Amino acid sequence: MKQFACGDVVPGCDATFEAESDEGILDLVAVHATQDHGMTDIPASLIDQVTQRISPLV
Repeated sequence: MKQFACGDVVPGCDATFEAESDEGILDLVAVHATQDHGMTDIPASLIDQVTQRISPLV
């Protein structure tokens, strides 16, 4: 299992995500970015930031 906290990239956001893989996290984060942050396109630089901060679930 993997985990990611949106606040690691977007200060003040307390959303967290858990999934079996990095790809699963990225799918969840894409929906969150669209619905909660109003993003219509997710830049590659943001995907890189998220990917770098995905960690194993402890």
